Amino acid sequence: MKEDLILKYALQNAVKFNGKANPGAVIGKILQERPGLKSKINELAKKINDVVKNVNSLSLQVQETKLASFKFKVVRKKERDVFSGLKVVKNVKTAFPPGPEKYPHLGHAKALILNYELARRKNGKFVLRFEDTNPELVKGEYYKIMLENFSWLGVKWDELQYASDHMELFYKYAKQLMSKNKIYDCYCKKETMSKDRMDGVECECRENKIAFEKFLKEKKGILRLKGDMQHNNTTMRDPTMFRFVSASHPRVKDKYKLWPNYDFQNAVMDGYFKIDFRLRSKEFELRGELQNYIQSLLGLHKTKTYEFGRLNLEGVEASGRKIRELIKNKKLLGWDDPRLATIVSLRRRGFLPPSIYEFCLATGISKAESTMTWHDLEARNRRLLDSITNRYFFIENPRKIKIKNAPGIEALAPLHPEHPEKGFRKIRTGAEFYVQDKLEKEQIYRFMHLFNFKNNEFVSKDIDARLSAKMIHWLPVAKDLVKIEIVMPDASVKKGLGEPLLKDVEINQAVQFERFGFCRLDKKEKNKLRFYFSHK
Repeated sequence: MKEDLILKYALQNAVKFNGKANPGAVIGKILQERPGLKSKINELAKKINDVVKNVNSLSLQVQETKLASFKFKVVRKKERDVFSGLKVVKNVKTAFPPGPEKYPHLGHAKALILNYELARRKNGKFVLRFEDTNPELVKGEYYKIMLENFSWLGVKWDELQYASDHMELFYKYAKQLMSKNKIYDCYCKKETMSKDRMDGVECECRENKIAFEKFLKEKKGILRLKGDMQHNNTTMRDPTMFRFVSASHPRVKDKYKLWPNYDFQNAVMDGYFKIDFRLRSKEFELRGELQNYIQSLLGLHKTKTYEFGRLNLEGVEASGRKIRELIKNKKLLGWDDPRLATIVSLRRRGFLPPSIYEFCLATGISKAESTMTWHDLEARNRRLLDSITNRYFFIENPRKIKIKNAPGIEALAPLHPEHPEKGFRKIRTGAEFYVQDKLEKEQIYRFMHLFNFKNNEFVSKDIDARLSAKMIHWLPVAKDLVKIEIVMPDASVKKGLGEPLLKDVEINQAVQFERFGFCRLDKKEKNKLRFYFSHK
């Protein structure tokens, strides 16, 4: 049994690395599956060396055939409960309320997934709500793109709400607060109001009393909540509740011009629809007290909130305002520019929903801000892509060479080194080849899956460790090769040639270009394919 186990992982490692297994890598895999063998490590190491030596003497084709007979155990880590520190009851009702004011990014994804996953694990309900009460920024396209991308991430909401559908409800509660002398109409300049709030000075408009209908008709001023002008939390110092906005709204058009601000509509929507718990980023931490105060004044259900540290991705712009400006000035290709961490950008690059989902959960709910690297996200995506993507040759900036005495043969290259059942790419060769590597004199090279050569002259066909051949990829000089363009993460474009079988790849399908990286097919044009680079 032990010998079969060694042979299994030796073959797997050999096929993965073009016929040459590494004893160290093999022993790591074996101990992962059979940790009890650590007590016999010396005996095990000797047997591994013997098996690896035998495996490496076989041709790659024989290795692949033998490997196909083995099954591999899937080792799964126990799921970590990121919510273990939260005091949340079963059947909890959560919500995620994005403003449809820009394309969603990783920060949106984290808050969305955390609230959805909490409700799912607690057998509760999850509400997706558009906080669309700023007509100046809300756009119709953002509703659609958010719904599409949130669904693509695997999130299923129990209820979909639009704050703009509840304007009459906001007006009802505004009248209620006015009757209690808790709201007043203010006509001060913005600068004056800001200074008074910072200095803790009450506004001279504070005792104004105007009927709500009259205020609506006059269409000037703002409505402010009577708070505490000495409060340590400055959000409690007579905040704005309603303001007039002349811009037309994409859903309700010009029906309303008096719109609630974030805090009022958030408090009312959460309270009226009895949202129990919300997870949100730390930038909203000071607003929880104000929103709960509004809910208390209106006799609404109180929502508990927990604020986590913001998720930052190293070197990536996340500000919607700045991104709009960069797009306008043509410094970005659009919201799906590969330099961004918007969901549409990650999709275009070939990141899969589970990798983004797991990444967002793994960042957790710590209050400390975290700056993640692309490596953290790429590592999760790589594990998913590696097992499902077919392998192909891509030669960047190809240059032509001729190999003397090269045998004209049909190379058999596996579509996947660990899944022989996927089949092989058949590539007919002659004497002329395309390469991208700079070849050195007296160095022995091996064309991957083909043969060895030195000084542009054929040496041998079989893999021979004694030759110390340097592995390079290649393409035959042929008319049916495909022109390839690859958009890189910095938006630059690499150009080259690919093998004919790439013509069968479908739009959105991911592939792995040997020794280059994972890419997603974005566009097909006659004899040209355009890919987006995912990562190594």
